[in-house]
Amino acid sequence: MKGFLVLEDGTVLEGEAFGALKEALGEVVFNTAMAGYQESLTDPSYSGQILVASYPLIGNYGVNPHDGQSDRVQVWGYIVKEPCAFPSHRDSTGTLHEFLEKSDVPGLHGIDTRSVIRRIRNSGTMKGGITTGDPQELLEKVRGMKHPEETNLVAGVTTGKTKRYANGKDKTVVLVDCGVKTNIVTELCRRFNVVQVPFDTSASQVKDLEPDGIFISNGPGDPAHPEVVDTTVRMLSQLKDDYPIMGICLGHQLVSIMLGAKTYKLKFGHRGVNQPVYSDGLVYITSQNHGFAVDEASANDAELETTFVNLNDRTVEGVRHRELPIFTVQFHPEARAGPLDTGHLFDRFRSMLEEV
Repeated sequence: MKGFLVLEDGTVLEGEAFGALKEALGEVVFNTAMAGYQESLTDPSYSGQILVASYPLIGNYGVNPHDGQSDRVQVWGYIVKEPCAFPSHRDSTGTLHEFLEKSDVPGLHGIDTRSVIRRIRNSGTMKGGITTGDPQELLEKVRGMKHPEETNLVAGVTTGKTKRYANGKDKTVVLVDCGVKTNIVTELCRRFNVVQVPFDTSASQVKDLEPDGIFISNGPGDPAHPEVVDTTVRMLSQLKDDYPIMGICLGHQLVSIMLGAKTYKLKFGHRGVNQPVYSDGLVYITSQNHGFAVDEASANDAELETTFVNLNDRTVEGVRHRELPIFTVQFHPEARAGPLDTGHLFDRFRSMLEEV
């Protein structure tokens, strides 16, 4: 069936619909990875977004029960040049089309995805939509829609209840779930007993769990959203002197805000698995998925030291407090883009808990 991608600047591109045959609106962003599409589709940080894949053939190894980063597809729409109809992999249990269709998420193929990405790189991310109907009617909806970041996207991806992972370890970490990826839970469980809690858990509730440390996860949306600041950031500010803290991605931004730094929106974000970052004389290849960054000048004013820097655009990729046992990274060490370059950061967090 014929389908259309419509951007708020008036761009209309015709292709073929696949996945769920429905309309979708969201922020149009792109990912440059050649592989890992199942991980991207199920990453809660993509909530609110229509994802464009730069690699031209997606789905060639199918989907499987192992690589998902949450219990469902999180993107609101998916755009590819060509989906593979006949995947080949021993673990494959279905096609990309079947995966999206089962998850009730629409897709579009047969358009020049790299031209879309060039437009986004030049103009910045923008609102957009997918439809099998009248593209001009959709354009009106796109231009009139509220940007997804104006809503509290974290509330839609956080855990609905407290979950406990008793792993027989001697240290316990409270994982504040802002949209956590499965691999982060796995890395924490290798080192700690883990208690996963909703993003709006209060400071007193965290204390009642008697943790040895606090971990703030990745997640979608604007880190300065008032509902997130009034809950997660407030809780962190009340506990920062009591526990070691580590944050990844959105967690990095929320911890930085809590300590007095500011964040800003990037023109088109960092989404891929080959982002180079620099720290202490070494370059690490990292996996990233974020549209906001921490302002370096405000971080310095907040008594934070920049520990990692993106070599493509010099943005802040990690900070640590000058006195308190608190550190964060913008990239995803659990994703193993290196593939093991930055896994030691979880060990650093464990050492911090042992030293307290």
